[in-house]
Amino acid sequence: MSTNGKLDPKHNSRALTEGPARAPARAYLHGIGFDAEALSKPIIGVASTWIETMPCNFHLRALAAKVKEGIRQAGGTPMELNTIAISDGITMGTSGMKTSLVSREVIADSIELVARGHLFDAIVALSACDKTIPGTVMALARLNLPGVMLYGGSIAPGNFRGNDVTIQDVFEAVGSHAAGTMSDADLAELESVASPGSGACGGQFTANTMAMAFEVLGMSPMGSAMVPAEHAGKAGVAVEAGKLVMDVLDRGLRPREIITKDSLENAIAAIATSGGSTNGVLHLLAVAREAGVELDIDDFDRISEQTPLLCDLKPGGKYVATDLYAAGGVPLVAKRLLAAGLLHENAITVTGRTVGEHAREATEADGQRVVRPLDDPIKATGGLAILRGNLAPEGCVVKLSGHERRRHEGPARVFESEEEAMAAVVEGTIERGEVLVIRNEGPAGGPGMREMLGVTAALNGIGLGEHVALLTDGRFSGATHGFMAGHVAPEAVRGGPIAAVHDGDVITIDVDARRLDVALDDETIGERVAAYQGNDNGDLGGVLGKYAKLVSSASQGAVT
Repeated sequence: MSTNGKLDPKHNSRALTEGPARAPARAYLHGIGFDAEALSKPIIGVASTWIETMPCNFHLRALAAKVKEGIRQAGGTPMELNTIAISDGITMGTSGMKTSLVSREVIADSIELVARGHLFDAIVALSACDKTIPGTVMALARLNLPGVMLYGGSIAPGNFRGNDVTIQDVFEAVGSHAAGTMSDADLAELESVASPGSGACGGQFTANTMAMAFEVLGMSPMGSAMVPAEHAGKAGVAVEAGKLVMDVLDRGLRPREIITKDSLENAIAAIATSGGSTNGVLHLLAVAREAGVELDIDDFDRISEQTPLLCDLKPGGKYVATDLYAAGGVPLVAKRLLAAGLLHENAITVTGRTVGEHAREATEADGQRVVRPLDDPIKATGGLAILRGNLAPEGCVVKLSGHERRRHEGPARVFESEEEAMAAVVEGTIERGEVLVIRNEGPAGGPGMREMLGVTAALNGIGLGEHVALLTDGRFSGATHGFMAGHVAPEAVRGGPIAAVHDGDVITIDVDARRLDVALDDETIGERVAAYQGNDNGDLGGVLGKYAKLVSSASQGAVT
């Protein structure tokens, strides 16, 4: 439906609000404050992921109010809805972490259902914690309604005895405490200052990784993501996002015009150059599927291999998101990629302008060292690699930022759950040179593909981070650093060779050869896989049971 060749601004909501037959619907809405004038305007969904269970999303209710102001100023009628969110950081190391990746699907499903049910004309989706970011964009891609994704922004760093700290330091302090190098009082003091307000985790962990990726991809307005959560300018960013969605609606620009192979490759390059989270692989694969774009796990390896690591960001580097904002933000990162010839500059963004146009307008703070110049990269290639081999026929993801190792060979130490591995770390029974294998933690086996930050951080805390390797069919947090291979596929309970590994088997992780192998012949692997029985984790009923039955391989984005 169009008006004068343009998209009818009430292309969906006319069927909800107009004509005598719709009197009952209007009556309902009049009673809660939507008068005839309001219902004559385009109806814009404001899909918030506000929740009180975490700092990441705690401020989104106030931010949604500002988005609604912008929508009203631009001639629309906003209707706010809320969906769920799960904090990875708070649930980490518990059975609650199994719900995190599952929540991504529920977020997308719930936004889709409300938007379809109430015939919204456009949507602004507010995200913050890890899974809310891809979940909101997946919903926008499915619905293909004019839309904008707004990221709530990062938390400020805490201050511990004169030094900036993030939640990563607290996780690593757990290992130091277990090793006897940090006292109860020091740990208590650190935890009291490390998370000083609202906003998502401060390093280039999963939340900031995905926020950057979707800004470069074009679904978030350029320059919006890195404005910190509690910055005085964030309210203005939200108002402008509300105005922008009305402009997007007027132009009739839809998400699937923005989410293309070129824009997805731009997002991958941003992840690679920033040393971002390996979870970016899962989430961009999922978004590509929702948008109907062919994207393969090997695309990540190809792009990362040609992209220099330029951003000196935690967990592998020195700086946090607030520092990146001060340096020039995501536009500066896009500018570097453009200068390197690694940006598909004609990809359209939600503003109606190309990503190349925005990149050329980026400003750079004098003397900043957060984003290195092209002639002084941290590393010549990007922050992740995809490996295959007899342990990962469908591939696995290795994070390369934050350490120098590219090869490790050692005896396996096998654990059937994250809890088993964590107990061994805390008890001090892990030996230098070992390869920790944590299985039965994949999308179906977990179920829910938990992150292993508790284990990896504790290993670093006790001083073993540079002396062991770890592989799992589960995930790693964006805050993980060390020589780790995650998303090993197929997973153990789906017949993956990781099920064949026994204690003492020699495992080789070789980045240059792009191989992950165990020193076993194919016949032995086949026999052991056939005999493998994963732990009965007791979580095969309810939503987790449904997810375990429906979820795909990590190599396909762990989508249902």
